[in-house]
Amino acid sequence: MSEALREAERIAGEVLFPAAPEVDAGACVPHLDLLADAGFYGLASPESTLDVPDYPTVQRIVETLASGCLTTTFVWVQHHGAVRAVADTGNQALRDEFLSPLTTGARRAGLAAGAAVRPGPPQLTAEAVPGGWVFDGQAPWVTGWGLIDVLHVAARDEHDVLVWALVDTAELVADKPLRMVAVQASRTVTLRFDGLFVPHERVTSTIPRAEHRRGDPESLRFTGSLALGVASRAIKLMGHEETELNATRERLHGAAHDEIPAARAQAAELALRTASALVVHDGSRAVLSHEHGQRLIREATFLLVFGTRPEIRAVLLDRLRQPAK
Repeated sequence: MSEALREAERIAGEVLFPAAPEVDAGACVPHLDLLADAGFYGLASPESTLDVPDYPTVQRIVETLASGCLTTTFVWVQHHGAVRAVADTGNQALRDEFLSPLTTGARRAGLAAGAAVRPGPPQLTAEAVPGGWVFDGQAPWVTGWGLIDVLHVAARDEHDVLVWALVDTAELVADKPLRMVAVQASRTVTLRFDGLFVPHERVTSTIPRAEHRRGDPESLRFTGSLALGVASRAIKLMGHEETELNATRERLHGAAHDEIPAARAQAAELALRTASALVVHDGSRAVLSHEHGQRLIREATFLLVFGTRPEIRAVLLDRLRQPAK
């Protein structure tokens, strides 16, 4: 086991999990600085000094932290797309300015992609103007408002090209945090872009939407580890064997691109089923607001739809509709 994964297990078990009910019921996420101090904000950075030998270890770290507190992990996990984008950008000045502080967590990032990436007319558009772009519209489901410094955001132009940029959150206007069934303290909001000028210097990349979508399954593999974390915690609390969890993890980690949606659906279904089993296992106390059972089943419900795609939804519906044996 790598030292980074061992440290993730320590933080999840000793800090995140004991505090999870309080975080779930509260309005703040108090342990993000701890993750930064441990180096976990640099998980995706080439400048990181973490002992992370391979991508499955990255996924296990996400899973492990999610098993401690999904709310904390859900805010933190949004950061890494910006880190990778800045690390890979051809915009050297942007890389020089942002990579190190993003790696250490001195600056923290959120993500806004769905408004431009998903099928249909974009909710957030990009118009080329001298010196840069004008972003106009809105971005729903932006996590970490008040907890992040910059937003890695995609807007779509008239040629179906995605313009990705880093935008300071101080330039944006947010509606009140959405009221959700779980991870409420993550401060997930809808942001409004009222003709925001984004200079070329803040653009990380431009990419045809069709090309971006070909690489989309890898993001589903990454975030699928959140569901594995919820399932892992429910299984541990019941004291059950982890045979099915291990098999589901192996399938998600090893799936080919076209197999990832089904593997992601399997992980989400496992989280829901094991959290439901924990409630039954614990009996009536499981419905008390400070108990883990009701929290985990709400989190599993949330993960049925977080980051979903039509292919994932189809597999999930098929699995959940199957008649009992």
